[in-house]
Amino acid sequence: MDYSIQVLTLPVSDVDASLAFYKSLGFAVDVDYHPRDGFRVVQVTPPGSACSIQFGEGLTDAEPGSARANYLVVPDLAAAHADLVARGIEVGDVRHKTPADAWAGDLAPGLDPERRSYASMAELSDPDGNTWTLQEIRRS
Repeated sequence: MDYSIQVLTLPVSDVDASLAFYKSLGFAVDVDYHPRDGFRVVQVTPPGSACSIQFGEGLTDAEPGSARANYLVVPDLAAAHADLVARGIEVGDVRHKTPADAWAGDLAPGLDPERRSYASMAELSDPDGNTWTLQEIRRS
């Protein structure tokens, strides 16, 4: 049996501010459905992703900004970081696990010198404080 994650729901306080933010990341807008007061679904998908995120009104009772440690995987963290900064997105510094092979929670500045998958990351937040970790996974 295969299982796939198709949509994750983020709690937000301002749907339009969140929509503008995720559009500025380059996410495609799949749905913006507002059939009645108090209910709105916005679904956006990162470029190249099979999984979308949704946010809106009447979708969740979770506190806005409480979605933490979400991951966006990229094949080239340096390029993704530069692209997002050029778009005006505030992204934390690139850091890498050290030592990567026996990681105990320490991080050093910059990309992993060997560019190993899962070793390099940078963080960003949406307008409500939902957090995202950009993580480099290199595929051959």
